[in-house]
Order: sequence, then C-alpha cells, then structure tokens
Amino acid sequence: MKILNRYFLRQLIAIFVMLLLILTGLAWMMQIMSMMKFLLKYGIDVGSFLGLTALMLPFIASIIVPFVCFIAVIFVYNKLIGDNEITVMAASGLSPKQIARPALILGTVLTLLNLAMNIWIVPSSQAKFYDTQWNLKYGMAHMKLQESAFTEISEGLVVYVDHVSGHDLAQVMLSDMRDENAPSMIFAEKGKLVSTARGLSLVMTNGSLQASGNTMVTGTFETFDMDLNVVEHGENTSFKVRRVPTDELIRVAFDAETKKQHKTILTEMCNRFLNPLMNLILATLCATILLRTSLLRRRTSFAPMVAVGAMAGVMGVYMSLSNMVTSLTGFGMLAIGLVMFLVGLLATLAKK
Repeated sequence: MKILNRYFLRQLIAIFVMLLLILTGLAWMMQIMSMMKFLLKYGIDVGSFLGLTALMLPFIASIIVPFVCFIAVIFVYNKLIGDNEITVMAASGLSPKQIARPALILGTVLTLLNLAMNIWIVPSSQAKFYDTQWNLKYGMAHMKLQESAFTEISEGLVVYVDHVSGHDLAQVMLSDMRDENAPSMIFAEKGKLVSTARGLSLVMTNGSLQASGNTMVTGTFETFDMDLNVVEHGENTSFKVRRVPTDELIRVAFDAETKKQHKTILTEMCNRFLNPLMNLILATLCATILLRTSLLRRRTSFAPMVAVGAMAGVMGVYMSLSNMVTSLTGFGMLAIGLVMFLVGLLATLAKK
C-alpha cells in the first residue's frame, strides 16, 4: 500500500506543481498587464515594477491553490480509471478510501500550507505591496531629479536644480502652472525633498516667489513648503483589509468603525481561515465522485464533468455564504458547516 501511495503522490505532486507554476505565471502576467498604465504614467523602472507585481504572487497563489489541487486530483485519478488501474486495485481488495488516501494526503498538506500562507505570508506581502506602490507613485522612489536640467514632476509642474545631493537640492527654480489662472514661479537657494502623508513635498529656504492671478504678487521667504505629488483625487484610500496582520484582524473584529468595515473584516477572516479547508474538501469531493462512479461498472465518461459541476456548485455556495457573514456567530456556523460537509464526503467515500 505504501508503494501505491508513493506512486499516486508522485503523480499528484508533479501535476500540481506544474499547474501551479503555469496558472500562477498566467495570473502574474495578467497582473502585469493590468498595472502597465502604472508603469507608463509614473515612469518607474522595469525592475521596480516587476518587484512590485511579484509581491502579489503569494496572494494569487493562495486563491488558486484549491482549484489546482482539484485539477491535479481529477487529472490523475481519471487517467488511472481510464487505464483500468483503479479497477485492478479495487479487485485486489483495496477500498475507495484506501485508493483515495493519496488525494486526501495532498489535500491535507495543502490545507495546512495554504493556512500558514494566509495567516502570515499574504498579509505581510500585501502590506509591502501597498507601501511600495504608494512610495513609487508619491514617495522618494518616484522622484528622480537631474542636475542642471528641467524635470517635469507632473503636468504643469516643472523644477530645475543646479546640484543634487541625496534629498538636498541647491539653486532651485520651480514653475507651477497647474492652475492656469494663478501660475507661479519660485526661486530658492536650497531645497529638501520630504515624504509626507500627502505625498512628496519640497521644502525651500531663502528664496523669492512670484505669482500672478487677479493681481501680481511678489515676495521673499525664509522657508516655503510645496506639495510636488498631491495624491490624486479619487485615489483608493479605503480600508486595505488584506494587509492587516492576522492577530490585529481578529482583535479589531469588534472595533470596526462601520458596519460595512465589520463585514469586510469577517469576509477576510473567512478567506484566511476557511478558504484553505477547500483544498481538502475539493480533493475529497473529486475522489469520491470519480471512485464511486468507477465502481458502478457503468459508463464513467461523464464522471469528470459531474465532478467539475459539483466543484463549481460547492465553491459558488461557499463564496456566497462567506460574503453573507455579518457576525462571528455566522463565521462559526459556516466553519461548522464546512467541517460537516467534509465529514459527510469522507463517510460516503468509506462506505462499502
């Protein structure tokens, strides 16, 4: 039996790894394409851009792992059924539960790995993703000033510096034409780039200002602070629940500011704690349908389609219910329901 388990597991793991790499790579490419505007608009170098999109890989993998597990099980077991290997094993006295053991082992291991990924790796990588994205768009990493050259920071905002030393600037000239009705020109002996909550600011010292509008205004200043990259109107500042550490997510479950935010937190808790269980549920569901159908000694060509339909139905119901959870009681009931469904599948698989 150990030999058969190793034989099954080698095939399951090989197919799983291959599919995971392919599907994750495709999803990553789609993420790159969706963020291409970000690359072109903010002038970020390709290395930083790829590093930013790579931070989405753990999140992408955490979503597709249950589906890849299901595909690997259905592919391997359907192939063995088609080659009559399952029939020979059943004729030699092996029960469906024994034959399904490799699939259950794979599902259990992936459940534990997926759970660990959701609890620790995904929140950490998502926090790093949002922080890096903000810095590339509005922080120091976005600003690349060249000496003795005019640099257009944004549309209508141009800066010239004679000397650059890190974040310190010398002999600064800034032209602000963002408001056509009130253009301004600023000259300063020194300047310093500072990252603020509003984005990047330029703090200038010992300079003069000339602004025109309804009246012409001129003057001198000792210190003048100007926003260089004001965060865009409409920028998504909503609660980024995916970046919240798991212990903090649990702690704030009762302290959410709004009912909508509370529901968002509970939905995220379902994603982190219950989604991994779908690895074992889908693997068991697939093995149960394929093995029980193959032992009926009837035509089994529709068994894979039945398994796919059952998987779609189970995932659809689960996703609908997880989005409807509005309290910790509902979260607990959903968890109990999933466990009971899994126990039912295992009982059906073990039935003689």
